[in-house]
Amino acid sequence: MRFPADVPSAGRSVVLQLRVRRFRFRNTLCSRRTFVEQIPGLTRRHGQRTERLRSTLASVGLALAGRAGARLTAVLGVSVSRSTVLRLIDALPEPEAPAPRVVGVDEYATRKGRHYGTVLVDVETRRPIDLLPDREASSLAAWLAQRPGVEVVCRDRAPFFAEGATTGAPQAVQVADRWHLWHNLSEAGERSVAQHRGCLRAPAPTVSDPGPEAVPAADPSASPWPRGHRFADRTRARHAAVHALLTAGHSRRSIQRQRRMAYRTVKQFADAASPEELFTGQLQNRPSVLDDYKPYLDDRWSEGSTNAWKLWEEIVPIGYQGSYQRVHAYLHDKRTSPRPITARPPSPRAVAGWILRHPDTLTESERLQLKTVRAHCSELDALTRHVRSFAAMLTDRQGERLPDWLDAVRQDNLPSLHTLAAGIDGRNSMAAASADVSAFPSQMPTEKTLMTSDDALDQLRRIARERAFGRHVGSNRLIQAGLDALIAGVESPSLAMLAGLLRSEEPEAPELFDQVLEELGLLFHPPADPRAAKWAMAYWIAGQIADGSLDPAVGTHLIWADIAYHLGYPEELEPLVHCAHNLDGWEESWGVFVEELNGEAVEAAKQFLSKRSAAEAGD
Repeated sequence: MRFPADVPSAGRSVVLQLRVRRFRFRNTLCSRRTFVEQIPGLTRRHGQRTERLRSTLASVGLALAGRAGARLTAVLGVSVSRSTVLRLIDALPEPEAPAPRVVGVDEYATRKGRHYGTVLVDVETRRPIDLLPDREASSLAAWLAQRPGVEVVCRDRAPFFAEGATTGAPQAVQVADRWHLWHNLSEAGERSVAQHRGCLRAPAPTVSDPGPEAVPAADPSASPWPRGHRFADRTRARHAAVHALLTAGHSRRSIQRQRRMAYRTVKQFADAASPEELFTGQLQNRPSVLDDYKPYLDDRWSEGSTNAWKLWEEIVPIGYQGSYQRVHAYLHDKRTSPRPITARPPSPRAVAGWILRHPDTLTESERLQLKTVRAHCSELDALTRHVRSFAAMLTDRQGERLPDWLDAVRQDNLPSLHTLAAGIDGRNSMAAASADVSAFPSQMPTEKTLMTSDDALDQLRRIARERAFGRHVGSNRLIQAGLDALIAGVESPSLAMLAGLLRSEEPEAPELFDQVLEELGLLFHPPADPRAAKWAMAYWIAGQIADGSLDPAVGTHLIWADIAYHLGYPEELEPLVHCAHNLDGWEESWGVFVEELNGEAVEAAKQFLSKRSAAEAGD
């Protein structure tokens, strides 16, 4: 250090001593500050923020991540960058997850269809625990073996998960989660509806008077092609020209040369008695913008509203964008057709949706259509009852009812539900014994108590009456009934042919079944008198309600809509009609359980049958 020349040596030494003392004091402070003991939760080494501010910024980052968190901190008066927010999140310690007791196992895809892994979730806390790079049984078994506290493994029906859970956690109970159970039931239900798509068509209306009716003469104005249409006018003109030349005595070859038409075209015009015969199959069966509104038009037509212009004005506000002429043509066909024209039958997917949805979520139209389908097809009626019973078990967690549900499913001819029931039964056996499922063979759908010959004949009689009264019975059920009768020892020349039909030969089942009934003398013919036939149908439906083979709501609705109305609401049917009204409009706000209303319907059916028995005994 240099001093000015006029500074004495004594002054220089004093200044140097002061500087040395200041330097030593600074070094002492720095060394003491470096070795100060940190207080957890209060101070942090090299910390630039208080612990409270640091935790606040970390909480903001956990909630909003980088950019959004940085914008919020600027509003709070603490301006930090998004990178700082992310660093604070990365610095947080990993949370210590408690040892899981109930583990959920499922797969996830890093590349769908190619690469899959396994995700493990703590079912009680609903938080993911770990991710495995594959879905092999060995990986899951090794992970479970390191955690002996696992008591329950919740999984789907994948075989590799079953093997891994059995090997890695033999002490744990394996169960299926409700989502997979309902998903599997939905798939089975949709397959069952698709197998019975033939009974989704509305039954043909019964004709009370079998006498011949006068067929109205063909009206050219009723043609599907209106006047003024280019194709229609040209076809009519060519048809008239060809028939005029034929009347004048010209041959078809001569007409071909004169009109410069192909011989096949001349033959087509000559064979047609009227030009309307040539219009069939052009555009009549193609989808139309009116298809979605035909059910509404059918309902209004049934109510007595037949004015095409007013009906067109009603459907325009609800979305119809077509012309008035389409509505007029559709209603004109309803007026002139000998049979009522109805809308397209519902698709199997739509019917499956009605069955799988909660009844309260269905619209009035969907509910009535589902009742019609159930009344027309016994298999779909049984499917609806099984699906709703299973849904009640899942919702209310009534696992003790599962064995009864499985037994009830096996009693009906629903192969898709049989497959599901076999898988569920095997899974329950495994859960009860805490061992491998292969050690406990599940009951197959075809394993059931053998029928006696009388039981087999009763089953044939019951099916014969169902078909005679218009209910659809699937070919697979007819074949199964024939197989049951053959095993029971019933003798009939055509019975073996019916029982041995292949899947490709199922269309032959109804004819063979009728032949078997004729050979056994079990053919059932409803009474010829229309009123007597309605009464016989009422007794038959009441018997099904009483023995539990038909849902009370469906049976009473069928008696109310199709029988009591045509019979003029007789006094004998009033209790059943009253039950139908109650079941049709039941709501939870009534304070009455629907099971009580079903019980009342069963009692009313039994009383109705007892009156008939008493009357027959008196006769």
